[in-house]
Amino acid sequence: MTDQPQETLLRGEIAVVGRIRSASNATFLCEATLGERVVQCVYKPVAGEQPLWDFPDGTLAGREYGSFLISEALGWNVVPHTVIRQGPAGPGMVQLWIEEPEPARVPGLVDLRPADCVPDGYLSVLTAYDYAGQEVTLVHADDPALRRMAIFDVIVNNADRKGGHILAGADGAVYGVDHGISLHVHDKLRTVLWGWAGTTLDGETVESLRSLDGRLRGKLGTRLRKHITGAELAALRRRVCGLVEEPVMPKPDGRRPLPWPAF
Repeated sequence: MTDQPQETLLRGEIAVVGRIRSASNATFLCEATLGERVVQCVYKPVAGEQPLWDFPDGTLAGREYGSFLISEALGWNVVPHTVIRQGPAGPGMVQLWIEEPEPARVPGLVDLRPADCVPDGYLSVLTAYDYAGQEVTLVHADDPALRRMAIFDVIVNNADRKGGHILAGADGAVYGVDHGISLHVHDKLRTVLWGWAGTTLDGETVESLRSLDGRLRGKLGTRLRKHITGAELAALRRRVCGLVEEPVMPKPDGRRPLPWPAF
């Protein structure tokens, strides 16, 4: 028997428990079993990916895995442990399921609040009108782990950081999921985490990014090239180097800075 959930994720027998129907691509809740160890996981087969006009067909699972490799190289633990392997519906991405704590009577990490009621410890992103015509403000927590995720999203060029893709784990960590439409060569950053726009990165973060660039020129870049194009790898390095040279978080432009829907 193994005590490592990562080993079970990679080598265990995968059985489908149910389908996550809120996802746009085929996404399954599964159990991976190796010996006496059972690990819950999410499985996204390549065969279940919906074609997109701006991303090559069959590449979303690899982009999820690539995002995990970058998170792992940074040591930031943004993305849950992820592998590419065979599953019941063919090859795909398999990722550890994140257990969330029981809902508490406090605002979530990302929330909609009345326009005149932004909680302490939260940053305002924008004010708009809800479906009932009430003025509301999109907010997110001023949380160090969430800020690190916002920086990570700039690096991987995440085109879909919805509020629902941010999970508060029962272990106290904050995780980001659903990175299938990331790592594009063109700027596609769409996120709900704009509260730090225009702020300066700290020295420790800049050094982490500098170290990441070195890894991208070595074995990490070689591993990523199995899942993204050479042009996309070069664009990734430009984003990393850009933040090292000018350590300021970008500001949203007028094209489409928010994902839709936001949650």
